[in-house]
Amino acid sequence: MAYEIVWAESAAGDLIEAVEFIARDSPSYAATLVARAAAAADSLKDLPHRGHPVREYRDPNVRELIVGRSYRLIYRVLDLRVTLIAFVHVARDLGELAPPE
Repeated sequence: MAYEIVWAESAAGDLIEAVEFIARDSPSYAATLVARAAAAADSLKDLPHRGHPVREYRDPNVRELIVGRSYRLIYRVLDLRVTLIAFVHVARDLGELAPPE
């Protein structure tokens, strides 16, 4: 059974921010990042637990996929829903993010 994929406003905003920043220097890489993020999110419909648990949280339902080499797509799996909660650079300290609800 396919899981529902929901982009939280925070994750969508993170992705837009990253794409706008990258597009200043490389519109083609920015477009590639969007495509990779969308493909990663879409892959969770059938394999929601394929990502690794997020080490900063002690919740096994909060997981992540690495997009490209530089971004973490962080999501939570509950019931038949995958909520994408953040899209952050791998160097970013997650301590500044609010814990997922």
